[in-house]
Amino acid sequence: MTWLAVQTKSRQEQIAVDNLERQGFVVYYPRISKRKRVRGSWKMVTSALFPGYLFLKADLQQQDVSVVRSTIGVTKLVRFGTHLVPVPEEVIGFLQQHEDAQLQSRVDNEWPHKPGDRVEITEGPFAGLSGIYQVEKDDERIILLLDLLGRQSEITIERTSLGSVVEE
Repeated sequence: MTWLAVQTKSRQEQIAVDNLERQGFVVYYPRISKRKRVRGSWKMVTSALFPGYLFLKADLQQQDVSVVRSTIGVTKLVRFGTHLVPVPEEVIGFLQQHEDAQLQSRVDNEWPHKPGDRVEITEGPFAGLSGIYQVEKDDERIILLLDLLGRQSEITIERTSLGSVVEE
């Protein structure tokens, strides 16, 4: 049995998984759960760890993998020239070992903000301003450095009041 990389059509990984499994292939679709801002609030969102790719386990002596490229949701098998590229068992094992068994995805519980990031404030009395993320005060609040009235001041705000990182 050999693991192969499969390129899928854009955002059709789950469709490809369903159709490949119906054809009798073993499929591994690694995902990651992480915090994202959705419609103004922070939510845990699960998405593809490798967007546009999944892995297929096949017995190249017994199974015909030529049917994979005509499977709904699939673009092609990954190749170098005319040769299929096997994915080492250790790589798949590592990915599976580091995922949450219930969610069947990796979990990234970290907030997307790090000390030193310039972040936008989206809620509260400072909404519309940007500041420099300093440190976590506790699980719910953080300390920001803002330019107010010509000097830098530290303020404490709710973590959920932060938007995305501002590119400078």
